[in-house]
Amino acid sequence: MGESKSHGRIRPVDPEQSTGSVTRLFAELRAKFALVPNLFRVLANAPVAFEAFMGLGAALAGGTLDQKIREQLALTIAETNLCPYCLSAHAATAAKIGLTQLEIDDAIRASAADSRIDAILKLAQSIVVQRGELTDSDLSRARAVGVTDSEIVETVANVALNIFENYMSHVARVPVDFPDPQAHQPSAPKGESNRRRRGRSNGHH
Repeated sequence: MGESKSHGRIRPVDPEQSTGSVTRLFAELRAKFALVPNLFRVLANAPVAFEAFMGLGAALAGGTLDQKIREQLALTIAETNLCPYCLSAHAATAAKIGLTQLEIDDAIRASAADSRIDAILKLAQSIVVQRGELTDSDLSRARAVGVTDSEIVETVANVALNIFENYMSHVARVPVDFPDPQAHQPSAPKGESNRRRRGRSNGHH
């Protein structure tokens, strides 16, 4: 409860000292971000885990959920899992690919103006909170606004990808190297969300 979060708990891999597949993946990240973010430098300690993470992300990029929806999902899941690193990273990425500040703030709340996207975000939030134990009505609400079975399956896969990212960040206490996530944090609409945020600021996960 009183642990410091000012430094990481797993040593990051120095990109200048990388070899093999890690060097290749670092090059891909530099092309995308103009740097190698801290989370990926930590993942590189286990090249198979790094490859798995990058491979799943690349595969999902070819699915029916487009890049904007996947970033909205990432924001919903990062907030639900109380992950400041991932919230900051995905807020920055979402802005870069054209999401408005309102769309980013809404996604953090598991909300979207488009009813189909809204349903997908709420479905993802429910999957995280309920550990996948959805009710029939959870699925029916999504299907009622046109969410397909393919999109439901892809949503589960995106949840898994982002939980991997969130939990790795928590375990390693990865130092944030993107803009301050609080700059993107909307006011919580519910008391429970406020309590969770206070817990996060006090050092709880």
